[in-house]
Amino acid sequence: MVERTGGDDAADEPAGAAESAEVLDHPLPEGVRRRVVALVADAFGGLTLAELPPQLRQYARFTPTRRAKFAGNAMAAALESHPAFRQRIGELVRERQHELAAALEAGAPPAAADPLDVAAVAYVLRPVGWVKLVAAAGEEAQRASAERADEETAREVQRLRAELAEVRGAARAEAERARAELESARKEADSLQRKLRGALSDVRRGEAAVRKAVAELEAVRAAAAAEKAAADSEARRLRARLSETEAALEASRRAVREGRSVEDMRARLLLDTVLEAAQGLRRELALPPASVRPADTVDAVEPGRMTPKDIASRALSETDPALLDQLLALPQAHLVVDGYNVTKTGYPTMPLEKQRLRLLGGLSMLAAQTGAEVTCVFDGAELAAPVLLAPPRGVRVLFSKPGQTADELIRRLVRAEPPGRPVVVVSTDREVADGVARAGARPVASVLLLKRLSRI
Repeated sequence: MVERTGGDDAADEPAGAAESAEVLDHPLPEGVRRRVVALVADAFGGLTLAELPPQLRQYARFTPTRRAKFAGNAMAAALESHPAFRQRIGELVRERQHELAAALEAGAPPAAADPLDVAAVAYVLRPVGWVKLVAAAGEEAQRASAERADEETAREVQRLRAELAEVRGAARAEAERARAELESARKEADSLQRKLRGALSDVRRGEAAVRKAVAELEAVRAAAAAEKAAADSEARRLRARLSETEAALEASRRAVREGRSVEDMRARLLLDTVLEAAQGLRRELALPPASVRPADTVDAVEPGRMTPKDIASRALSETDPALLDQLLALPQAHLVVDGYNVTKTGYPTMPLEKQRLRLLGGLSMLAAQTGAEVTCVFDGAELAAPVLLAPPRGVRVLFSKPGQTADELIRRLVRAEPPGRPVVVVSTDREVADGVARAGARPVASVLLLKRLSRI
């Protein structure tokens, strides 16, 4: 920055504040320039908007730090090109730094003052000899910068020397480590060579063992081939004998079937004779048809009085559903169903009411198809509310009494039947099945009934 002064600027200033006609013929030192900008930024707030140059008015609301950062060049240019602005800044600086300003105007700057502060205030106030003060401040700043540079250089050299010593120490340690690793690698190489020689020896012994094993394997294969040929010959002989045995067995089965057919024919003829005789005897004695069944005499709870509870079940083995049709095709067959045992096996997730309705509907259709007597027993122990149920046609529905289980009621129903009558009990409960079997009934699994009902 080059300072230019003239007679016009001095004419605008008041008496007692005339500036020196000295001219700065070299750029303002950077340190002095920063101090000048700081002084102007700090004094900026003491001016009115009208006293500011137009290019600086936009920074009127900035803080001194922001003004120094964003308007430094503009404020320096305004100091040079607007004498009135510089005069107002000088007045504010004179008020804030009265002692330093008075000393400069008296031509005796304080010896202890910072040269940069002295040069900055002198640049703003322009007293006599201000150019020398600015030049002296620049030289002092250069000397201080040079001294700082020398100190930094000395510290850098010292740091580099320390780093060099560390690097040399690390290099020596790395060299020692490398030598140790090289020695260890040599020892390991010697050990690996010894192991390699041992491994080669083992490989040669293994190859010899393999050759011996291959020879033995060939001998075993030859013996196995001979044994296989002999076994194949024996198998062919046994298959021939098996074919002969199967043919003889089939002939025996045909003979048995023929004999059984004759026996079945005789049994049917005898049964027809007995039935015809019984019907004739009924007509001669004028006996009415039976209106009461033995199961009707068993004491039980009628539908609509109590709600049944769930029972536990133990599974029996499943059989062909056709067995149930054969059993119900017997004359005067009576089908007794353990109700909840069947429903819990077939559809346990449904409510009890829907379980009963679904089972009884299927039993009604089964009774209509087969003509058999059907009794469905539900467990009624410890009931808390009545069960509203209309028994379907052809199905007798019974609930056990309080304190009595459905298993006991089923056994009583079986014992009430006359010996010789075909009674079929459907339950997967092993105790029920064993009990009715001892009483002469035929137990079947619940799955058997469920499969039969699924075909309806």
